[in-house]
Amino acid sequence: MLYEIHMLKNYPPVNLNRDESGAPKSCTFAGTARGRISSQCLKRSWRTSSIFSSAIGAENLGIRTRKLPELVGAKLIDMDVSQEYVDILLPKLSGFGNKDGKENSKGSITAQVIFYAPEDIDAVAASVKELLDACSSVKEVKALKAKDLQDAIKGADVRPITLDMALFGRMVTSNAFRDVEAAMQVAHAISTNKLNMESDYFTAMDDLLSEDAIEESGAGMIGDTDYNSSCYYIYASLDTDILQENLKYTPDSEELIRNAVPALVRTMALTNPSGKQNSFAGNVLPSAILVECKSEKVPVSLVNAFAKPVRPALENDYDLIRGSIQCLCKEDDNMQHTFGLKVDKRLWLSAAAGDISPAGETEICETLPGLLDALAATLE
Repeated sequence: MLYEIHMLKNYPPVNLNRDESGAPKSCTFAGTARGRISSQCLKRSWRTSSIFSSAIGAENLGIRTRKLPELVGAKLIDMDVSQEYVDILLPKLSGFGNKDGKENSKGSITAQVIFYAPEDIDAVAASVKELLDACSSVKEVKALKAKDLQDAIKGADVRPITLDMALFGRMVTSNAFRDVEAAMQVAHAISTNKLNMESDYFTAMDDLLSEDAIEESGAGMIGDTDYNSSCYYIYASLDTDILQENLKYTPDSEELIRNAVPALVRTMALTNPSGKQNSFAGNVLPSAILVECKSEKVPVSLVNAFAKPVRPALENDYDLIRGSIQCLCKEDDNMQHTFGLKVDKRLWLSAAAGDISPAGETEICETLPGLLDALAATLE
């Protein structure tokens, strides 16, 4: 089954996802400048959300890090390996993730950031322990090469992986771990309206500044922060067959998937990227959610609903959110009618425009819990 999730979120002035200059990310779409939130930013905000981990269990989540040597070293200490041996091994373990297995010259961290399941860390520690057990002296431990440690890791093809890894995928260049095809595709979110980038000029005053000292007058600091306010279209698709295949060696995978799909949609609805939230507090909930369940796996983004930027106008009561919802529903209707796409189940929720919904056969949900219950029923 293919699940497609479409959301509209209207943000106040924010800078949720910055480029190299510190400005909010942007792009050109259909010849017009738009605000943009990268798919990487969205996925991280969902994957690391306490809402998601509470729903599916922290034990079902992996960790993305360069600190594999540190994690394995801690495991080896727990396995009664001496600190002396661990200190010798840490630089050698930095070779993991490199196809040639060479140590990282920058220290006891891997050259690449890699996604690990707990079982990956356990497998590395167990294999290294076997090599250490075969060593009879410190000299032999020092003689071990980084590539020897990596080549000793077996069973990558049948090792269980975590749910987030199964959803978002993993690409590695080491035979110690297996590549994972992502079950989920996530688009860069773009604004439905034309981008209007603005800048906040600010000053910071010195609390201990003397009012009598002329030479100390003025601001203690001057700066500026770029921001924009836009309504964003968010799109993702999830193939549960790929998800099931990815989790085939993971215990209780079917129950995990049944819990994960509603939990993921709830997480997408309730979380926002963390960029400069302390300065802007752009914490919003969706203005509209459309979930489509398809046995015929034809993923279709509705982004072209916004090829013409939405503007507050008479036909949408001068309401950007309402205008965006109207365009989204119209595009969905057009795609279904023109191409004859089969949708097994369509779920719709809108708190911003309750009188607007897709024209096709649609289950109108009044609450997010109601939508999630209806979504869960499709997984039974």
